[in-house]
Amino acid sequence: MSDETSADASTMQDGRERTMTERLSRRRFAIGAATGTAALTGLAGCSGVISSDDGDVVTMLLTPDTPSDVRPQYEPVHDMLEGEIDGLDLEMEVPNDYSAVRQALNSEQGEIGMDDVTLISNPDVMDLFGTAVTGGTAFYFSMMLTKPDSNIQERTDLEGKNVAFADRLSTSGSIFAVYALKEAGLDVGDAPDGDPVDFDGTWSNHADAVQRVINDDADACCTWSGNGMSYLAEGQELPERVEEEDSFIDNRGEKEETLRPFWWSFPIPKQPIYARSSWDSPMKEKIRETLLASDEELIQEYMPDDYNETDLPFTTLEETGMDNYEPVITRLDDLGIELG
Repeated sequence: MSDETSADASTMQDGRERTMTERLSRRRFAIGAATGTAALTGLAGCSGVISSDDGDVVTMLLTPDTPSDVRPQYEPVHDMLEGEIDGLDLEMEVPNDYSAVRQALNSEQGEIGMDDVTLISNPDVMDLFGTAVTGGTAFYFSMMLTKPDSNIQERTDLEGKNVAFADRLSTSGSIFAVYALKEAGLDVGDAPDGDPVDFDGTWSNHADAVQRVINDDADACCTWSGNGMSYLAEGQELPERVEEEDSFIDNRGEKEETLRPFWWSFPIPKQPIYARSSWDSPMKEKIRETLLASDEELIQEYMPDDYNETDLPFTTLEETGMDNYEPVITRLDDLGIELG
């Protein structure tokens, strides 16, 4: 499937000799600690144990990125949940970074999250609803992009180059990508919690990482297929595993700028949706059941007339467990990332 598959299989098998709790209880992660508090300012006013039954707001924390890009994509999900659940007042917030997600949940400024790193960092205090499904698949890909006329053909060609990443805790835009560069033989130094050695790295978000390549501020970027696929030329040939498992292949040719992919990961489980265990409200189970019962036909009923359906990040949930996120844990362990 990819040059990482065999290594992953042996690593994952060895890892299962330890329990999930043993592996995760020791993790501490400091990246973003200085900015995390500031990132919470956008969630002010939503503190406390929140129950929509009492007329309060339920806050769902979307994946950290550019709010103007992310929030409109989830509009059908928002409207579907409010439309199908009586009395639900749902607010969707976009934290500045992944560190802010965990802090918001711990301080009860949010009830629902949807990123795997936060879930993995504290599985004992999160209730996993399941994995998001779009286009009939619960998988997506990490990918590396460069300009079409670039001399970069493979990962080792990034030695001495400037590489743009997404948030330091982004699974596809940082963790999988840095691990892949290390597996290719490059010295990644302390990345993503510090500077790499064999290349220069900058971290921001998915949209900015791509834009840096377009603006010639970086030689290559690392992002996820839901973002990067639209920068591929229409009809761009894809690896068989991407054709079979990715739900964003129809996005090719959407952007005016064209970039060329030179590396793809194996299929990564899409984002989980989970709630903090301390949230005690009947709304928790109602939301979980509604997400699991959702399908493409129901979501389409709540799409605005001008909605671009290729941007849809969710149609339903697939019931999953923590074992599904073992590949992420493997990379966190290997890179020495300790989650707080």
